[in-house]
Amino acid sequence: MRPLEDLINTEEPGIALVREWLTEASNPVEVLDCEAGAGDETLLALQVTTRSPMGALAHDTGGLLVDHGWVRVLGAGCPRLPRSIAAWNGLGDDAEPRLSGAIAIGDDVVGGFYALNGGNLPGEPGNVSYFAPDSLEWEDLEMSYSQWLHWLFTGDLARFYENTRWPNWESEVAKLGGSQGFTIYPFLWAEGPPVGERTRGAAPIEELWHLHVIEFPRQLRSQT
Repeated sequence: MRPLEDLINTEEPGIALVREWLTEASNPVEVLDCEAGAGDETLLALQVTTRSPMGALAHDTGGLLVDHGWVRVLGAGCPRLPRSIAAWNGLGDDAEPRLSGAIAIGDDVVGGFYALNGGNLPGEPGNVSYFAPDSLEWEDLEMSYSQWLHWLFTGDLARFYENTRWPNWESEVAKLGGSQGFTIYPFLWAEGPPVGERTRGAAPIEELWHLHVIEFPRQLRSQT
C-alpha cells in the first residue's frame, strides 16, 4: 500500500481540472466540503493519486451533488452525503467488496448506479458503466471517469433520464438525504403508467442497491 505522501500530487492536482470543468458546467453542481482527516483516510483506502479527478474528489471533497442532487458523485463523505467512496465500496481491511472487479463511483435518486469497470462488468475495462433500474442491466457508457464527470457537468441529463423523471421532481429530491433514493412502484423495469403516476417513497440507497442490482435480476433469472 502506498503511503499518503505518495498519493497527494501538489504539482498537477486533479482538483484544479475539476474546478476548470465547473466553470463550464451547464448543469447545477454543488461541491461538498469534507474534513481533512476523512479525505486522507479515503485516499489511502482508494490508493489513487490526487492527480486524477477521482483521487482529487476522494481527498478534497465530500462528494458532488449534480442537477439538484439527482446524481451523487462519491468523495470522502460528509453529513449531506454520508458515504465515502471507500466505505461504499467496502475497501476497509475487514469489509466485503461491493463489486468484484469494479469501483462504485456514484448513483442517482431512482436507484441507478455508476461504476468504473475494472474488467468484471460488460464493456471495456476503464469505462464507466451505468446500472439502469428500468433494464436491470449494466450498460457501458463508453466514457472514462474524467469524461463521465465532464458529461455530468455539461451533458443533457434531462434526455438521459427522460423516462425516469416526473414533473416537479426537484422539490421531492430536495427532501432526500444523500443515502436515500426513491422506491417506485410499479417498478421501473415493469410495465405500468408513466413514472409520474407511479407511487414513490424514500428508501435507503443500500436497500435500492440490494433490490435493483442483486435481488430483482436474481428473481428474473430464476423465472427463465
